[in-house]
Amino acid sequence: MLTVDFGRLPVGPGTRVLDLGCGGGRHAFEVLRRGADVVAFDMDAEELEGVASMFAAMDKAGEVPPGATAETVTGDALKMPFEDASFDRVIAAEVLEHIPDDMAAMREIFRVLKPGGRAAITVPSFLPERICWALDEAYHTAPGGHVRIYTLAELSAKLKSIGMEIGPHHHAHGLHAPYWWIKCAVGVNNDDHPLAKAYHEILVWDIMKRPAATRIAEAVLNPLIGKSVVLYVRKPA
Repeated sequence: MLTVDFGRLPVGPGTRVLDLGCGGGRHAFEVLRRGADVVAFDMDAEELEGVASMFAAMDKAGEVPPGATAETVTGDALKMPFEDASFDRVIAAEVLEHIPDDMAAMREIFRVLKPGGRAAITVPSFLPERICWALDEAYHTAPGGHVRIYTLAELSAKLKSIGMEIGPHHHAHGLHAPYWWIKCAVGVNNDDHPLAKAYHEILVWDIMKRPAATRIAEAVLNPLIGKSVVLYVRKPA
């Protein structure tokens, strides 16, 4: 399930990409499939072991184009172990809302981008996130949880203040917002609730099958209740 639109963040052979806070690696895998060189970066070493295993499995299955490379690196988003101007692209998907000093993380993204390089920054959308916070305090107070709710204007202003040129944006995962509202209403950790389980099954079916009906529904819902907002920015040349 991709949040970033690679039509707006083109990657390919010869492009060096940093997937910052890669988590399970969903964007890193897509970058590798497109023939780019990807660095999957996260502070969770255990999660990165799974990402490395998937990179190896993709290579074995012939899913990696010739010349494309992939590696995993453990570290802190506030002090990344990369030289200045190391990457053509940076993806930071659902990362900044977890970091108390988000401006420091943004400055690091700016630092490691090459002049003219582009980044895709995704955070939870304001309205769906605000509803989740109102329904269940545990949703955002758990260790490692969300520490802020962004408006698009705030996110844009912060990125502009550190030197980024602000580009287009869009919303994603409109079908997922109601699932999280249900989860928060019944208890965010209550995975066995029948309503939450039923909606989760629908989402899995949608991800696996991608039927036309749900694609149309999500396209309609995204601008209204898309769970994530994606902002594309550029480091001046």
